[in-house]
Amino acid sequence: MINSQKKIKSSLGFSLVELLVVVAIIGILSAVGVISYNGYISGTKEKTAKNVMQQISLAQTEEYSNSGSYFTQSAGNCTPSEATSNDIEATLFGGGDQIASDVGYNICIASTGAANYNIIATEILGNNPCTLILSRNGNFTRDPNC
Repeated sequence: MINSQKKIKSSLGFSLVELLVVVAIIGILSAVGVISYNGYISGTKEKTAKNVMQQISLAQTEEYSNSGSYFTQSAGNCTPSEATSNDIEATLFGGGDQIASDVGYNICIASTGAANYNIIATEILGNNPCTLILSRNGNFTRDPNC
């Protein structure tokens, strides 16, 4: 009777190798997801900064209609900072929100001639901050190091 009974091997759980494979696959998928998410966030911040720069350009048109000159913060070139961003917000938009904290970019406006200006935005965070420039005629240029 003992010989006629077959030993049945039961498998009630997962082996260690199976668990390690599943953990490795989950790790790879989450690494890819984090990298994709960071790229998405960076692209979204840049697009938002471009939209804000276009709003500033429209506000410049209104400023020119009201005062006969564009609002600028320095001649030739400027260094974007939180103070310059807040100055733009207060002068062209009447205060309220803080541009820099909302967008992730600091912004300034540089005079490039009697009736020309460049709106310059530099990313607040990052090891290699991206710089965007919008000229008065609507041309965007992007720092090639971004």
